Amino acid sequence: MNHVLVVDDETEIRTSLEEILREEGYGVASAATATDAVVLLQDAPYDVVLLDIWLPDRDGLEVLSDIRQMHHDTRPEVVIISGHGTIETAVKATKLGAYDFLEKPLSLDRTLIVLKNAVEARRLRIENEEFKRQFSAGSVLTGESVPVKALRQQIRLMAPTNGRVLIYGESGTGKELIARSIHAESLRRDRVFMELNCAAIPEAHIETELFGYRHGAQPGGPLEQRGTLERADGGTLFLDEVGDMSLKTQAKVLSALDDQMFTPLGGAQPVRVDVRVIASTNKDLEEEIAKGNFREDLFYRLNVVPFFVPPLRERRQDIPPLAREFLADFGRQYGRPRIEIGEEALQVLMAYHWPGNVRELRNVIERVLILNPRVLRIERKHLPPLTHKSGSRSTGEFSSLQQAREAYEREYILKKIEEARNNISHAAELLGLERSHLYRKMKALDIVVRE
Repeated sequence: MNHVLVVDDETEIRTSLEEILREEGYGVASAATATDAVVLLQDAPYDVVLLDIWLPDRDGLEVLSDIRQMHHDTRPEVVIISGHGTIETAVKATKLGAYDFLEKPLSLDRTLIVLKNAVEARRLRIENEEFKRQFSAGSVLTGESVPVKALRQQIRLMAPTNGRVLIYGESGTGKELIARSIHAESLRRDRVFMELNCAAIPEAHIETELFGYRHGAQPGGPLEQRGTLERADGGTLFLDEVGDMSLKTQAKVLSALDDQMFTPLGGAQPVRVDVRVIASTNKDLEEEIAKGNFREDLFYRLNVVPFFVPPLRERRQDIPPLAREFLADFGRQYGRPRIEIGEEALQVLMAYHWPGNVRELRNVIERVLILNPRVLRIERKHLPPLTHKSGSRSTGEFSSLQQAREAYEREYILKKIEEARNNISHAAELLGLERSHLYRKMKALDIVVRE
């Protein structure tokens, strides 16, 4: 739930805004004075502050300045409201960091639109700041393989330019990480990074998501909605899996890229933007062009600077540092900061061909930690039988038939315990075992589960 603080000395305005915003699903608090507002802001985080410019004890613009200083990383967005609004006041408020300016009497539709956009702007700002912290703390990509070193160098060279980038790679290789890294080293690093997953959005909705709409063009929705392209103005737009975009949408994207201008659905006036576009695909777009599934002219617009992200199986030497990084990340999340991994376990991970790439490795590490809550060192026996998953069994995966049998048995029992949501009695029923027999099996296979 998103939380809003209403600061206004007029009781009727506070009461009506509280009722309306609660009906819209917001958590709402209110204050009649600047002093009360500051106390509330110190006690709890808010996403947006609706701040009257005329307060009985202080000027609203002074409170705006205080809010900007009090909450550096997670500060709320501030929307100034006033019954005596002038262009000069609005400009001054914007320069001091206000997200927007609303005049009284408040328009309900406009207030809800501004509020929704302010919440989204805050979310994206926090996400970008967090990524920049992570980015500055380490390298762009974990690993020291030749492909990773080449990618780092390519990012350093191309990030400061405005050239469009097309990132090629299989699913799960980290194409989004490359896009965010390019943005983090670009001249637009202090502006917004917007992502649109073309494969995840239904074809009927992708144009609305990308270009937005005006004047109630979407029945049942708000009067207007800014699209991803408009919200990315001044920053970077990442079109993930662009090869899944329909030909109709491709034509509109091509026009928008050429002119840096587009018209929202139902709108009369075109919107001009300044956006750097980074796209990614797991498809061979030249092959898609030959099949008639992708526009050749759009391909050449996007493919100014191609990046190729190799699959994990082609940079196996990066698997140990990646595994250790994921162990550290999840260890901190689960309150187990010092988890190690044995050499035999690393050898098993390096022998697997990882069809799901880095994403699959990350998921395997998280699953191992969840299913082994007391283990401080991950050994070979704690890993799932990866060769069974891939369907291609390696003779080097297990040193004996007994070891292979135990590994498979352990994985199967863990799967059933997971299905039973850690209820051992229920898991025993699923396995067709007595509860005491299952406990003996778990002890022999070093399976520890919190019921």
